[in-house]
Amino acid sequence: MTETLRRGRTSLAFGFLAQGVTFALLVTRIPALQDQYGISDGLLPVFLATVPILAGAGSVGAERLVRRVRPSRVMRWSQPAVLLALLGAGAGDAMWEIAVALAAFGVAVGALDASMNMLGVSLQRAYGRSIMLGFHAAYSLGGIVGASLAWAGAHWDLSLFVLYLPVVVVLLPAAFLGSRWYVDDARGRGDDGTEGTPEGPEGADGGRNAEDGVVVFRTLLPLCLVMAFVYIGDSTVSNWGAKYLQDVLGSSEQLSTVPYNVYMVTALVGRGVGDLGVRRFGAVAVVRAGAVLGAAGFGVVAVAPGAWVGIGGFTLLGLGLCVIVPQTFAAAGRLFPGASDAAVARLNIFNYVGFLVGSPLVGALGDGWNYRGAMVVPLVLVLVILRYARSFAPGPDRYGDGHERARTADVGRGGNGL
Repeated sequence: MTETLRRGRTSLAFGFLAQGVTFALLVTRIPALQDQYGISDGLLPVFLATVPILAGAGSVGAERLVRRVRPSRVMRWSQPAVLLALLGAGAGDAMWEIAVALAAFGVAVGALDASMNMLGVSLQRAYGRSIMLGFHAAYSLGGIVGASLAWAGAHWDLSLFVLYLPVVVVLLPAAFLGSRWYVDDARGRGDDGTEGTPEGPEGADGGRNAEDGVVVFRTLLPLCLVMAFVYIGDSTVSNWGAKYLQDVLGSSEQLSTVPYNVYMVTALVGRGVGDLGVRRFGAVAVVRAGAVLGAAGFGVVAVAPGAWVGIGGFTLLGLGLCVIVPQTFAAAGRLFPGASDAAVARLNIFNYVGFLVGSPLVGALGDGWNYRGAMVVPLVLVLVILRYARSFAPGPDRYGDGHERARTADVGRGGNGL
């Protein structure tokens, strides 16, 4: 294990943490943004839906960019763009200003999410063992820090600009400095960012795995569905957890803030130890356990007689769902080792698909039927992940250099543990 890889791992983890802080500072202060800009309740969902739509476009753009430049360069410039967009969102007072800031945030965060996971997948391949969950644990830690800063800002009645400015002043130069040590694909990229296989930039199959969208999507589809199902569950917690606890389970307003905090903390714990589980039991077992725990959590929430039992359900949810997304990115990298950047970028789009579908779906079912019944929908979808768990298993390398060779890197059991 070289010092270069260790520095690359540390700097990338910091990038994940900074992204967690930034995202939490935006989403936890949406009511304040609404008040600052005078956004009506009817118009707010349009703004909120536009961000993930543009993030999907940013992820697609990142896929195109990494054909010409290294993913590290995309991350190096998209992370400052996200931070500056956050600051811009807190600095204005006109409707067009928040529209521009959120549009910039959406595009930049899509490129950032894609590129940082590209780097995580390739670095994990270089390590030869599971480290992906650790990066997402850093993101969860950043989310907790960001949510805590947002609480402090609300408690002391700070303006959004005053809240955001010191965060950006600290994180922007730190992230840019840390980007010096990012490690790109260890398989050897050319200076122009193309894959340096002996057969040429496109690989032995003439670019089939990188350029033929039908072939990639067909193989990637199970992982895309898993990603969407997890984020339907995640958006259910983030958007409806507080309302469910207060309106359905009769909690106080103060107690209703606990579910999302518990969810983030248990996600941090689960991701913190998850890599050890993957190395010991394998990715398939960890994903199955996560799906069962997640479904059990939704089941407890749906039948909970009171607030504290419901909070117990959200605790299970955090422990279960948190391990699946990092392993989904890792599995995409294994499926397409010769085109992992493209696979990660396309898979990342379904993060935003799940978010766009989940919140309106649960809200519509809750309003039209009841919220207990609405919780059954993400429960069922999380259970469906069990159907696709074998997609996370190691297997012969069907893509990339055209040869059959065992994939042991980043799959847990059987990894060489460099």
